[in-house]
Parts: sequence; structure tokens; C-alpha cells
Amino acid sequence: MRIVRDHQFTAPEDRGAAAAIGNFDGVHLGHTAVIDITRGAAARLGAPLGVVTFEPHPREYFAPDAPPFRLTGPEARAHRLEKLGVERLYELKFNAAMAALTPEGFAAEVLRDGLGLRHAVVGRDFCFGKDRAGDVADLTRFGAAMGFGVTVADMVTEGPTRVSSTAIRKALSEGRPRDAKALLGHWHRIEGPVIGGEQRGRDLGYPTANMSIDGLHPPRFGVYAVIVDVLDGPHAGSYHGAASLGVRPMFGENRANLETYILDFAGDLYGAHLSVALIDFLRPEEKFEGVDHLIAQMEADCARARAVLEAL
Repeated sequence: MRIVRDHQFTAPEDRGAAAAIGNFDGVHLGHTAVIDITRGAAARLGAPLGVVTFEPHPREYFAPDAPPFRLTGPEARAHRLEKLGVERLYELKFNAAMAALTPEGFAAEVLRDGLGLRHAVVGRDFCFGKDRAGDVADLTRFGAAMGFGVTVADMVTEGPTRVSSTAIRKALSEGRPRDAKALLGHWHRIEGPVIGGEQRGRDLGYPTANMSIDGLHPPRFGVYAVIVDVLDGPHAGSYHGAASLGVRPMFGENRANLETYILDFAGDLYGAHLSVALIDFLRPEEKFEGVDHLIAQMEADCARARAVLEAL
């Protein structure tokens, strides 16, 4: 998959795609449906399959001090889109110039002149341009005048629930990762490099791989059964594990992160990139009377995580 970050300098081989347009936070079932429609258009036109999205997320640009809401960072989103067969990811800079474009200006300067799209696919609630003033009727009209086709995709539901990033955030906040999976179409994952920690887990006999969750919507704090994919390095592969997500009240710390203990594993993962899938919520985060109580609980957590994961 080729990633294009500046629509003003698009190489000839990256122009002319059929592309889905949106933020694609989480890359859930609704996004997958839009991409599948786009795939059909790309096949009919003999065009590359593309996705047009923005970085930072427009919500982050307009409200930089708001609580973190993203389900996926840009790297994790790109990994998921590549797995879906996307060939061109137009990850465009969302800045003052982009925010100031009128709906017609966005269609002309970005979609027609910049990317040379042959077809665009959007969800029915898609809005675009300054003050979100443009809607799907506007995009369809602009496309007809500017030479690119437009398809509007219907909303997707899972049972009685409309598939949306908001519904997925709610499920994760309530410690319901399996319900989040039903809306995502895949396990919710936290991706990133292993960072240095205090090595307390190693001292307790449970060495953990620590990862930052800065900038991401925090799932419910507590202990999870997880599947860990090591994406690079000598230990690349998939493993079972137990992970603690939270602020470590036992040690008086308050910066949330993810600490993952990989079952039956021995090796150094510092600097490796991990993708940790949250499978089951085992228990809330809690503060223990002492280290012995903590170790006993960790043993119980690992046994329960092992049973959950072996039953998948």
C-alpha cells in the first residue's frame, strides 16, 4: 500500500483511484462496507482502490485539549486498511488551509485537481468543507460537474445497534470488548512500540511489555485476556497474554498505560512493535494490601486469561 500525504504533489501513478472518504477511526464494519463498495467501483474502472482520510483527525485539530477519543492511531489504521486490500492511502494533512476550503473548493482542489479521483464513496452522513457545510447531495452534484462518480453508502447496523465509532467507544468504556468486536468486525487492538518501564513486573516474576495509550480512547481500566502480535524483531509472532490497563494504583502512579505479560514467553521486547487485542475483561483495576496479595492475584489473572484464550 502506498501512502500519499500531500494532495498537491501526487505522483501520476497515485492519481485516478476510486476512493472511500472519511476518518476511518477504528476501521469498523461500516467502514469495511464503504471500502467494499469502493472495491467494486475500482474493479469496474480498472482503478486503484483508495481511501482518503486526514491526519490529525479534524476533531483533534479543532479541539486539541479535548479528552482522547481515537480508537486507532494513524499507524494502526494504516495496518488495518492494508489488510483490507487498500492500495492507496491518501492520509492528507488537516491544517488551517484544509479547514478553510469550502465544500466546492475541497471537491475541486483536493479530489479533482489534487488526487484526480475517478470515483468517491461516502457514508450517508458524510459532511465536508468549511463548517461541515457540504453534504452527500453536494458531493454528488460536484462530482457530476467535475468528472468523478459518487456512491453514497447506507448505514450499517449490528442487531439493533448502528455501527459507529461512538458505539464502539461506549462498549470499550464499559469493559465489553466482545461487543466492540461485533461492531468492529475484528478485535480492538492497541498498537505501538514497547517502552521502558520501572521493571516492577520483572521483580515480581511477571515481566511486562509496557505501551503508551496517549492520544487513544481509554477502554475500561482493569485486567484483560489478550492476544499479542509481535510485529517485528526476532520474536515476531502471535502469543497469548494477560494485560493490565490503567494507572497502577498499587504504586501511586497516574499516567495510564498498557502492561502486557505474555504467557510462556522469554525474551527481550524493548523497542519491538506490538499489536495487543483485548479479548475479555477479567476484573477492574484495584489496589492491594501488599505485594504478596498482588502476586497471588496476578497468578489467578494469568490462569483465567489462559482458560479464556484456549477456549476461543
